[in-house]
Amino acid sequence: MNATYRNLLLEYGYDEAEIGRKVEETWELLFGEHEATRIYYPSGDDMGYMLDTGNLDVRTEGMSYGMMMAVQLDKKDVFDRLWRWSYQYMYMTSGENKGYFAWSCNTDGTKRSNGPAPDGEEYFALALLFASHRWGDGEAPLDYSVKARQVLHDCIHNGEDGVGYPMWNPDNKLIKFVPNVEFSDPSYHLPHFYELFALWANEADRPFWREATEASRNYLKIACHPVTGLSPEYAHYDGTPNDERGYGHFFSDSYRVAANIGLEASWFGASDWMREEAELIQAFFADKDPADYRRYTIAGEPFEEKSLHPVGLIATNAAASLASPEGPHARSSVELFWGTPVRDGDRRYYDNCLYLFSLLALSGRYRIWMPVQ
Repeated sequence: MNATYRNLLLEYGYDEAEIGRKVEETWELLFGEHEATRIYYPSGDDMGYMLDTGNLDVRTEGMSYGMMMAVQLDKKDVFDRLWRWSYQYMYMTSGENKGYFAWSCNTDGTKRSNGPAPDGEEYFALALLFASHRWGDGEAPLDYSVKARQVLHDCIHNGEDGVGYPMWNPDNKLIKFVPNVEFSDPSYHLPHFYELFALWANEADRPFWREATEASRNYLKIACHPVTGLSPEYAHYDGTPNDERGYGHFFSDSYRVAANIGLEASWFGASDWMREEAELIQAFFADKDPADYRRYTIAGEPFEEKSLHPVGLIATNAAASLASPEGPHARSSVELFWGTPVRDGDRRYYDNCLYLFSLLALSGRYRIWMPVQ
């Protein structure tokens, strides 16, 4: 793992002070009181939530993303508010989803769903571990490392007593789309997270996470198209698109794959495949106007349907430059992102989450927080 983190924006000639200002301004636009751009809302004396402004609900995706952003930028108050809300309202203590988090709630904390979405759990777990390492554990529920290890334990052991399902398939070690199905979502695959789980999860579970790391790296190679680099939202375990419900194409979920590859490259270095994949995705979009981004087959055929989140796609394509900084479209992808403001309006939530993550990664501010020695 890298001891230093590339500030690719600085390498590309952007001013250090201006980069720092852009990071802080973006945080303020998302977490402050700017009504057109904000996605974070305090709740009561000691809680807060991230609002999906398009669907008017609170999702484990956004809550765990907000926690990761907060720990990276040393915003402990916001982190703790988000975690208290998540643990109070989303965490399930009985039934087949015991130990998981309800993926969608209303802003008053009532559940819209009693099912989980595994991308939330993996972000919750690593954000909590980073918080423990950065700030130290407090009293429950702020005993971050204890809560993280319990989440990771439940993710792979639920169902062993005949009740419920694990979030990772125990045989092929691949993350599922939801626990009670047997297919995946390529954008959920975070081998760079699993490498860290293999260091910090319960000792008995560490071999599983080492296997999951390798399994996910291999899976992404077969889920991403060899010519376009595009991946579907849902995919079978053999990597082929799962279009049974219309999610077998490149659309909103898929955008995250490019950013995930960029962050893994920042943390652990880029493999030849990661470099090639980043360059393929950037090449595919190099001649396309963001105003005309569409839904695409993974072979690159466009649908009439326009992208719901063009700003998010611009951001993730830029983050991919970390995997191939000298690639033919790396600088232009970053330049497009740098010149794009955060999104306002009803659909801003997902775009702005991807925007801040990409800005953190490209500026060398999305880091592994190690235990204090």
